Amino acid sequence: MIIFIFLESQNDGSLRLSDAGVNDKRNLEEKKGEYKRAEQQRAKELAAAQSDSPWYGDARPKWLGPLRYDYPTYLRGEAPGDYAYDPLQLANDSAKFDQYFEYELLHARWAMLGALGAVIPEILQYSGVSNFLEARWWAVGGAKLQGEDLNYLGISGFRIAGGQGVAIIAICQVLLMAGPEYARACGIEALEPLGIYLPGDKNYPGGVFDPLGLSEDPAKFADLQVKEIKNGRLALVAWVGFAAQGAVTRKGPVADLLDFAADPVHNNVFAYLR
Repeated sequence: MIIFIFLESQNDGSLRLSDAGVNDKRNLEEKKGEYKRAEQQRAKELAAAQSDSPWYGDARPKWLGPLRYDYPTYLRGEAPGDYAYDPLQLANDSAKFDQYFEYELLHARWAMLGALGAVIPEILQYSGVSNFLEARWWAVGGAKLQGEDLNYLGISGFRIAGGQGVAIIAICQVLLMAGPEYARACGIEALEPLGIYLPGDKNYPGGVFDPLGLSEDPAKFADLQVKEIKNGRLALVAWVGFAAQGAVTRKGPVADLLDFAADPVHNNVFAYLR
């Protein structure tokens, strides 16, 4: 539940809660305990599901598989995707581990979205569904700076901020990201003085925000968390490949894949090492 507190100005310039704000604040205080108890119950159910899952706990898969290795004792398989791999001992401090996990999860999600954004324009271009003035992910910004009109999905007249809209695009991105990034950086509880209460895990859907009902089944939700971080890590590695290919071949990932499929003997990494 999200509750907004409204303020109104007084004659002396001070601010006080409006009648709607007073009611919202009272409702917030009355419901907060109920929401917290419900969230604690969800957390218990998820912990129980993780204890029964093969992807968590001491029996989970390790990064060296069946080989004998002295794995870190502070990694106990409590987090999704914990394969007991920490050569730099970054997770030795539990507080830092939680922070690093949040950072990894955020970057993994951006990498997955970015990977789709890198390959979809090329797929549409080569399949003939759409015609972009520039479909290579790394060249789009340069084309925009040169004054080209980048039609969205190739639809004439449906342009993003016109031909010279780099500043407008940047401003829109800042505005759209400022709120979510502020909430993430400050934490959910920091928003309560503003009258906004968001029960639930800040890293995952559940509680107030779960439009697809992903957290309704704790067992499936525990496995989905593992699948998400695994796919996210793969996307992070894929972006390293995208960047390297773009720098060497000056093409997009789909074009490089098609070249390799057409002639794998000559169109491969060794061809550029000569």
